[in-house]
Amino acid sequence: MVLVAPSLLSADFGDLKGQIAQAEQAGADWIHLDVMDGHFVPNFTIGPPVIRSVRKLTKLPLDAHLMIEEPDRYLEVFREAGADSITVHFETCPHLHRTVHKIKSLGARVGVCINPATPETFLSEIIKDVDMVLVMTVNPGFGGQSFIPSSIEKIRRTAAMIRESNPQALLEVDGGIDETTTPSVVGAGANVLVSGSYIFGSGNIPRAIATLRAKSRPV
Repeated sequence: MVLVAPSLLSADFGDLKGQIAQAEQAGADWIHLDVMDGHFVPNFTIGPPVIRSVRKLTKLPLDAHLMIEEPDRYLEVFREAGADSITVHFETCPHLHRTVHKIKSLGARVGVCINPATPETFLSEIIKDVDMVLVMTVNPGFGGQSFIPSSIEKIRRTAAMIRESNPQALLEVDGGIDETTTPSVVGAGANVLVSGSYIFGSGNIPRAIATLRAKSRPV
């Protein structure tokens, strides 16, 4: 089954409780939390205090995507705030094996993310140790960007790596996910869809989630 993870990056923070409730009632599987530090990516977003508040609003798994420099310094803080999964970027972790196993030791699901210009082959030495690979299909930093078309083949290659080395791992995709891109992304092997502006900017959160579900089913 393909999982749908609405990204709060595009939610109305003036009605965060209501927006999360709508997503949960519509059948969202996870809540995706984009954490940005203004250094690794050119934007600031949420931190542990907001995640702690979100944790009180929903029982859905919280999927924290750390787009930050030196993530090792904050792993315990994000886990304590309520993150059920913690994803770090290959590009920010010089000792990635250590980072991955630190997250595991905290009892969280661990993911590793790669940017559009990072080859999936760079994950060959760590893919057996992760619970999830996150392929960015836009350059991280801002919501509402257009899907990079060449990402489809990258997703396909990453899915093949997962099948060969770690079949239990999930393949998550983030960036430009909507009713148009979903069939190709799922067809290439993705099984977790992160979508922000399409869901929260649609004006109808339940309908947007239902559409992604429908578009993720085999024809």
